[in-house]
Amino acid sequence: MKCVIIDDEPFAHQVLEHYISQTPGLELKAKFRNTVEAFEYLGKSKIDLLFLDIEMPLINGIHFLSMLPNPPQTIFTTAHKQYAFEGFELSALDYLLKPFSFERFTKAINKASIGSGEKSDMAVHNLVIKDKEGMLNLNQQHILYIEGCRDYVKIITDNQTHIIYHTLKGILEKLNSRDFIQAHRSYLVNRIHVNRIHQDGLMMHDKTVIPIGQHYRKQLLEQING
Repeated sequence: MKCVIIDDEPFAHQVLEHYISQTPGLELKAKFRNTVEAFEYLGKSKIDLLFLDIEMPLINGIHFLSMLPNPPQTIFTTAHKQYAFEGFELSALDYLLKPFSFERFTKAINKASIGSGEKSDMAVHNLVIKDKEGMLNLNQQHILYIEGCRDYVKIITDNQTHIIYHTLKGILEKLNSRDFIQAHRSYLVNRIHVNRIHQDGLMMHDKTVIPIGQHYRKQLLEQING
């Protein structure tokens, strides 16, 4: 996705540029320190995603977005939470309150991918999550299944197991919903790695058998068949 930054703070530019450079599927096309400079560029260029500050000199971000005849998908980036309602009234995809983490940035990008009708590489292929050593970036296609263990989850890939302090529900919200299915209250499975379906369990490609919870059976079978 082609993106543009409009923000009057140099440090904000540095943070966004770094996050964008670490996100497959995002391409920074231009950056501006005020909305006046950006107006002509956006009128001539096709942009998929706009990172827009609110409190800026000349014309603020809220007013600027309302002026655009065909605005791109927009994520507001601001230090002022009082503008959140106005931002969402303009159909903003997300509202990032500074300072925001890379994980929070990634969550906003995934919304942008869904809203545009296409998936970025990050949205389709990657799970970015914090572990004890920093940020972990996993290719979702390599994840076989995920097991919930109270306040922790075990993420089993085709060659490694990661133990993360997180909830199973929270992990599910970050995953590609086309491929990941809840088979049991304690298990999420990647349907592309399901080898066989038995009466009470799913055999994965690594020969692990995942139990099927009665509550999840109907939806699971519909998703796999679909």
